[in-house]
Amino acid sequence: MQNENQNEMQESVLPVLADKQIAINSDFYKMAFQFQEIMMIYESAIKQIETKLEILNKEYKVTGRRNPIETVKSRIKSPESIANKLIKRNLPVTFESMTANLHDIAGVRVICPYISDIYTVRDILLKQPDIKKIEEKDYIAFPKESGYRSLHVVVETPVYLSNTEHHIKVEIQLRTIAMDFWASLEHELRYKTTAKIPEGIRRELRHCAETIAMTDQEMEEIAIELQALS
Repeated sequence: MQNENQNEMQESVLPVLADKQIAINSDFYKMAFQFQEIMMIYESAIKQIETKLEILNKEYKVTGRRNPIETVKSRIKSPESIANKLIKRNLPVTFESMTANLHDIAGVRVICPYISDIYTVRDILLKQPDIKKIEEKDYIAFPKESGYRSLHVVVETPVYLSNTEHHIKVEIQLRTIAMDFWASLEHELRYKTTAKIPEGIRRELRHCAETIAMTDQEMEEIAIELQALS
């Protein structure tokens, strides 16, 4: 009798559990698809910026002028990085919160030969009618305490799909070859250890950053002098 009751209970519970599992799977796939779609839109925004830079690059080559762009790199933040940043800022971990509050989900890095090239490329991009500047942080004029130097410009660019239009924020980092060299090594050193970096090493890193900044300025002055001779 007891076995019969258990069997009856299992038969009545199993469909309910199956329905819950279907609902969970449905929600999961819906969220996964939505995230994939959002990331596709951010990737499209990056392509918009990269295409503009590629056209500018080709124009300088065709006209024979010195090119202010050395290389262009891009990246999309990982889901883990997005979630961690939202949690760190005490913001809800939702798609709406992500798109409204994070300006660096899509990132483009422009490496330039000289400091003046950074501002030249920035100005050319901001002149374009479909690019809207949201914010700018000049870590060249005002370096971070660590010694980090770069120009960060957050822009908004339209992305047109078959039936919708999206205005997407992209963070553009512009820096010289020397600045990028320092930033890459500093990032590797900082993330290689979980221990707190001693103040002595921090001072050495700042000193290296200052030396690199002086080299940047001297190289640009030499380039100007050589240009005047030609």
